[in-house]
Amino acid sequence: MPTVQVRLTAGFEEARRIADLLEDAFELEGFPVTLEETPAYSNVWTVFALVLDSEQGEAIERVIDVLGADAFGLEPQATVLDEGTNWIALSEEIRHPVQAGRFFVHGSHDRIRRPPTGQSIEIDAELAFGTGHHATTWACLAALDRLFKKDRYARPLDLGTGTGLLAIAIARVLRVKVLATDIDPVAVTIARGNVRLNGVGGLVECLVADGMRARRLMEQAPYDLVVANILARPLMRLAAPVARTLAPRATVVLSGLRNSDAPKVLAAWRMQGLHLDDAIERDDWMALILRNSRA
Repeated sequence: MPTVQVRLTAGFEEARRIADLLEDAFELEGFPVTLEETPAYSNVWTVFALVLDSEQGEAIERVIDVLGADAFGLEPQATVLDEGTNWIALSEEIRHPVQAGRFFVHGSHDRIRRPPTGQSIEIDAELAFGTGHHATTWACLAALDRLFKKDRYARPLDLGTGTGLLAIAIARVLRVKVLATDIDPVAVTIARGNVRLNGVGGLVECLVADGMRARRLMEQAPYDLVVANILARPLMRLAAPVARTLAPRATVVLSGLRNSDAPKVLAAWRMQGLHLDDAIERDDWMALILRNSRA
């Protein structure tokens, strides 16, 4: 069956509420939901929901079921995508560069806008998560920028790397080898391409791994920096296996969680001997910066 892109356009606050409702409803099914300013700097926002293996009418009905019969007074629009369509890249023309501290993330169409200083990273929209536009990725970059102003790390791990953006950011600043993993082979292929494009092919190793279940992950431990931009539930499940691979006083950056999820995620990691050192919030999403208390 085809994939259907459902779109709803509204002001920012209303669009954000719609996106949050759809993300909650579709999280377990793995249906991507994105929020974009369309066009850039217009103060008009569009929620895009990808409903997989669905007919057009069925996809619209599923969205309306989540939002209520009036769908916030909006009329959902739907497009059936051709098989093999790069559905994330469909919104490339509305994506604009993102600044997070020293990091400037842009697509190939925005190379001319790169600033003369800082770290410019080129990431085009692809079939993987992590172009810097989502609040969780931005918060991770902001957290890394903050950490790198005062700390150095020698053995980093990017867990759930997506496009490879965070691994690239780490390698570009620290100039050390970074291990980057993802459960999705497509994402790993994309990450490898982005790593080469951004000049850190000799520093970032990308591999397919389900959580911490890979021999290479054990071989490279202990880690003094772990970044995991995933979702709240997987972050809770990973607390124990990741903690076993941490160096004393290691730093862990967790994102992919809403503000309301933070207490339960933090509780899971506190049980493994980590404590909250800092937090960064954006658009109801949060990145937690934890420190390993165990010597």
